[in-house]
Amino acid sequence: MSAADDDGRELTGDEALAAEYVLGALDDADRRAAARRVDSDPDFARLVEGWEERLSPMAANYEPVEAPASTKQAIDRRLFAGNATQAPGSDRTAPGGFWASLALWRGIAAAALAAFLIAVALPLLAPEPAAPQRERLVASLAPQQSDVHYFVVYDASERDIGLSHVTGARDEGRDFELWVIEGGNSPVSLGIIPAGSSVHLAVSDDLQRKIGAGAVFAISLEPAGGSPTGQPTGPVVAAGNLHEV
Repeated sequence: MSAADDDGRELTGDEALAAEYVLGALDDADRRAAARRVDSDPDFARLVEGWEERLSPMAANYEPVEAPASTKQAIDRRLFAGNATQAPGSDRTAPGGFWASLALWRGIAAAALAAFLIAVALPLLAPEPAAPQRERLVASLAPQQSDVHYFVVYDASERDIGLSHVTGARDEGRDFELWVIEGGNSPVSLGIIPAGSSVHLAVSDDLQRKIGAGAVFAISLEPAGGSPTGQPTGPVVAAGNLHEV
């Protein structure tokens, strides 16, 4: 996945590396190297901070959670094992036709989002024994022959889909429509995506059963008010598969 700024400009060099680091798109070796640069290179650290700030509005809908000490220790073991140069207390390391072929989208890298998603995921990593587990899934809906890019957080317990608009604009008089594709089934509409940088869609009980890890989210460009047929009629502008956090 290539990173792009708010104007749709492809990012290169350290700017792209910082964006991919925050998104969790780097492999283990590159992630560890980038983490060392955060500690040693102030200019690179500022780039990372900038991307964390740009993605942080997606966390606005969730309350902060104070995790038990055992959860912090578990995260440290997962993030810093084998990395002697990274201080265990650091919070810089990020967790590491279309409709005819869903296998293509299985290869799309999902965004882990910014470092703030660690806090969102804490209760999932080590929930209290008596507390029900809250299922949250994330996806990076990457551009498909377009400049449209969204980040998505799906909260099953709240029946809520939060979408953060990164790049790309809908044509005048047209709407973006969000679809879920479960296995080899036909796409099912989740609704028209409201305009805005950070928006939410409610999920019905019936649709909730169709959304799970591995399902594909896709965005098509439709006439105002949405598809008239119940199936996508316009081009697919962004897509990505859902992953647990």
